[in-house]
Amino acid sequence: MTGPQRPQPPTPPRLAVRAVILRDDRLLLVNAWKGRTHLWCAPGGGVEAHASLHDNLCREVMEETGLRITVGAPCLVNEFHDPAGTFHQVDLYFRCTLIAGDPDGDWPDGDWPDGDWPDGDWPDGDWTDGDWPDGDWTDPEGIVSHRRWVTRAEMAGMLVKPDSLAAVAWGDADAPGYDPLEPILR
Repeated sequence: MTGPQRPQPPTPPRLAVRAVILRDDRLLLVNAWKGRTHLWCAPGGGVEAHASLHDNLCREVMEETGLRITVGAPCLVNEFHDPAGTFHQVDLYFRCTLIAGDPDGDWPDGDWPDGDWPDGDWPDGDWTDGDWPDGDWTDPEGIVSHRRWVTRAEMAGMLVKPDSLAAVAWGDADAPGYDPLEPILR
């Protein structure tokens, strides 16, 4: 004889980190869904245990864009969820600075900068000779396939999440530090 079924515990929210990278008054955006470019977001992704938020963000930006960054101050906490399902994500956004690589294949200073990968372990591939991936980068997760540097005016004509990203990126006086729960878009 079996007893009553116990309800499943709720799925805990997923924690992710995202980079706000401005260059020449343009914000870097990536496609949010595999194979589709209707929805854009800042680069980043889920955190892995036992690595700092900064190291997770450096790894995610490298994987999604082939760019190397330094991570600055946090600038936004955003939540989104699937009201009809169990998915709930909390994104922590950080101001970041590009230090190597470029989606167009141009180096900021013409050469590989000194320094080490944040966790001391280079991503797959031998890039120490300056043969940095440019336009031929591939996201190992297979999600990000497009990236764009956009002006604020260009961004206004795009579907971008979270809704507050432009205000945060360009430092509007009324930009929120916390952007409450938004429904997920597909």
